[in-house]
Amino acid sequence: MNATSPEAATGRIVLLTTSHRVAPGLLSWPAWQALQAADRVLCADGAHPQLPYLREAGIAVDEASPTAEELVDACAGGRTVVVVATGEGEPALTDGLSRLAGSGRVHMPELELLPASYDLPGARLLDLVQVMDRIRAECPWSSQQTHKGLAKYGIEEAYELVEAIEEGDRDELREELGDVLLQVVFHSRIAEEDPDAPFSVDDVAGGIVTKLIHRHPHVFGDETATTPEEVKEHWLRTKATEKQRESVTDGVPLGQPGLALAAKLASRVRTAGLEVPLPPTEGIGYDLLALAVRAEAEGVDPEAALRVAARAYRDAVRAAEGLGD
Repeated sequence: MNATSPEAATGRIVLLTTSHRVAPGLLSWPAWQALQAADRVLCADGAHPQLPYLREAGIAVDEASPTAEELVDACAGGRTVVVVATGEGEPALTDGLSRLAGSGRVHMPELELLPASYDLPGARLLDLVQVMDRIRAECPWSSQQTHKGLAKYGIEEAYELVEAIEEGDRDELREELGDVLLQVVFHSRIAEEDPDAPFSVDDVAGGIVTKLIHRHPHVFGDETATTPEEVKEHWLRTKATEKQRESVTDGVPLGQPGLALAAKLASRVRTAGLEVPLPPTEGIGYDLLALAVRAEAEGVDPEAALRVAARAYRDAVRAAEGLGD
């Protein structure tokens, strides 16, 4: 009796999927139960990373790539066949089973998709690291890049991220976050090659994890904080202890946009409780400085406020030109 016979006895097909981002052999208990109870276990890829672990556990695995019809035939008599999926989950096989089921000519066995291992949150970051490794090794342009050469792209990507946030475009936001993340991974990959002081993306991630834990004692320690203001106090206190700065202006990057720089300096001065009068010199620059200090004192980001005003001005210009939106 074959798969095209309606009288064929049904059985069960289990398509077992695994994540390559999880160590081989770390399968779920339902997966092990299905494997141990199966009448036959198939895998098309003889080099599948799970095979050594399955065989070590006493699971007999046939290296075979059956068609949909052959797989249905293998289930005759109520047998259970487990297919250890390769690649993207055996799309050719599942498509064939779908067509066979839709033909109405076959009494199909029970079909089950059983994830045997799952990606943890952040698992795709491992893919990004692997892709970056290959690009760095094989791409003529990427293999020649340096930290200094890439610096301008970090600035551009940061501005494009801000623009996506201001536009409220979710798809664009996701893409720009990816571009910023790429800069982090790219620089980390370059840093691995430094002959004197190498570090990796794991060192970068480990450093920020340690910093976040240390600066959130109300989350990971015994301190308490019930308001954003108390959280900020914790953050500033621990940051000051870490940096051991001589001046409240230490650590303020002077290369940032002018309004943002002025607001940051004003914030440091206000937080430290200092009374520092503005320079008495007159001129547009000092007028802008005074506006930035005033904005910061009122809880307004002057850089963001100016960007909003500039966008409104741009729209007015386009309207005057008859361009509309």
